[in-house]
Amino acid sequence: MLSLLNKWYKARFSDPQAVTLVMIIIGLALILYFAGGLLAPLLVALVLAFLLEWPVAQMLRLGMNRSTAASLVLVLFVGLMLLIVLVLMPSIWRQGLALISDLPSMIDKGLITAQGYINQYPQFIAADQLDSMVNQLKKMLDTQHLLDFGKQLIGYSASLLVLMVYAILVPLLVFFFLKDKDSLIKGSKRFIPTNRDLARKVWYEMHQQIFNYIRGKIIEIVIIGVVSYLFFAIMDLRYAALLGVLTGLSVLIPYVGATLVTLPIALVAFFQWGISPEFGYLMLGYGIIQALDGNLLVPILFSDAVDLHPVFIIAAVLVFGGLWGVWGVFFAIPLASLVKAVINAWPQLPEEQSAQDQAQQQQSAEQQVSS
Repeated sequence: MLSLLNKWYKARFSDPQAVTLVMIIIGLALILYFAGGLLAPLLVALVLAFLLEWPVAQMLRLGMNRSTAASLVLVLFVGLMLLIVLVLMPSIWRQGLALISDLPSMIDKGLITAQGYINQYPQFIAADQLDSMVNQLKKMLDTQHLLDFGKQLIGYSASLLVLMVYAILVPLLVFFFLKDKDSLIKGSKRFIPTNRDLARKVWYEMHQQIFNYIRGKIIEIVIIGVVSYLFFAIMDLRYAALLGVLTGLSVLIPYVGATLVTLPIALVAFFQWGISPEFGYLMLGYGIIQALDGNLLVPILFSDAVDLHPVFIIAAVLVFGGLWGVWGVFFAIPLASLVKAVINAWPQLPEEQSAQDQAQQQQSAEQQVSS
């Protein structure tokens, strides 16, 4: 067994470039896993600087120096964020509090409706089963428990230290990352082994894909959130802003997010209109939005960024989301693409390369015959 493992290790890790790539990946993974919380402002600033590098580069092409371009882009970005926070967040916060306060009455209305269906169709569910579910639901959604949770949430979110760190330190870090990009990259190369050609190849392959994915995901969030809000507002659905934002954010979790956000939308619509034509129109329109997102918007935005099977995407969401929470979910697809790029760039054995070449030649011959 040991000799087999030793043979496999020598065959796969005989190339120094491959060893360097593995060391870089393991080092970054350990830093993120053990120090991700401490380095959160730095990581957030890195992500924002990566996204804002594109407009800075466009300004550099127009003849503007990097410091001026970085300052202008950062001011515009901070202004946009302030506009969103000051205009959008108060409305969402008020609707969230209203939804929490209305939950007891919604639950009572739902229980009355459920009791009516049980009386009509007693063969499907017994009354004692409904009572058991009601007792469990009341324990979970006890008003005092919800208020205590809300107070804790307010206390955490209003932490002055956290707000100061993210409001002051992150923009400052973004500015320095944008302004001193070249010198920072040059200085960081001292800590990376010199035989890093394979790692550089993987990075060049991933750089544009990651940028396209993040840019496309932000555009998708904005489009789906705005369209959903407008549709909910036209239908006069309660908590339209809150549900529109939730619908937009649901695209962060491929396949799973849309399923999760459908439940609160359906419940709010049911408690507002019951089983009525309005309820059917709302769910039909919401289904059309989701269908257009999956079949039109996603292929347009991510045609060059994502080439993964849905099984691997869901697995990546579960794995990286479990490791790094919200950030892991957001970057699940880029990380999965990184794993795929590493596998594709990994040095192959001669017999594997020969088999792959034969398979490609056979595939090309079959395509020529079929055409």
